[in-house]
Amino acid sequence: MEYGLCHLSTLSIRKENSHASEMTSQLLYGDSYKVLEQQKKWLKIRGSLDQYEGWIARTQFFEIDKDIYTGYQDQADHYSTDLINYVTTQEGVLFPILTGSNLKATALFGHQFDEQAPKQKPQKSDLVQTAFLYLNAPYLWGGKTPFGIDCSGFVQMVYRINGQSLQRDAYQQAEQGQTLSFIEESEPGDLAFFDDKEGKIVHVGMLLENHHIIHAHGKVRIDRVDQSGIFNSELQAHSHKLRMIKKVWP
Repeated sequence: MEYGLCHLSTLSIRKENSHASEMTSQLLYGDSYKVLEQQKKWLKIRGSLDQYEGWIARTQFFEIDKDIYTGYQDQADHYSTDLINYVTTQEGVLFPILTGSNLKATALFGHQFDEQAPKQKPQKSDLVQTAFLYLNAPYLWGGKTPFGIDCSGFVQMVYRINGQSLQRDAYQQAEQGQTLSFIEESEPGDLAFFDDKEGKIVHVGMLLENHHIIHAHGKVRIDRVDQSGIFNSELQAHSHKLRMIKKVWP
């Protein structure tokens, strides 16, 4: 089995082995993965963060050996919280990295990044501040950056930057944590899940104070939420039907 590390700002994960296939997720700088299947121009991979599988272009593959991969998993994660920052290559070339990039990769790549040491262990209250970094980011199916993000990618990245792992898709995230009976029991940082007419979980957002929620719908936005669901002030109607509230933070 081969192993890789994302050495670019972002790397698209596609449903099928084609550039015309839909992007289902992304890798960010510093994300590691296993190679499950190889073709001439494509690799099927499984991301280390959430075990999400899909196809990446072979031209974007950066290989690392198994020992490096194993040691990399044991190192403490250190995520960038700036919208855009830059690393410097050994040749003195700058290239951008985005919010949520894993800075522990800089040593492996021989890159330099000037930043203060990571802060103390994150608290649940830090989730809200992190979520606001993505406010007004446009919705993008499969996206995980401030330049395009989907609902489950949004909450996954907010938790990830604060040291907690969530699965990639909303229906998978709904299986994590403890279910709360009423919205009044929730606190900022808890997750709310919403279903469609068939009862399938199709949307997720993060609760804020005073019955508000931040979520990706058209863009990352703040709306009111009640026991019925999300109330969109622009539409003057509920846009999503509430299914459950989960406390995921340890």
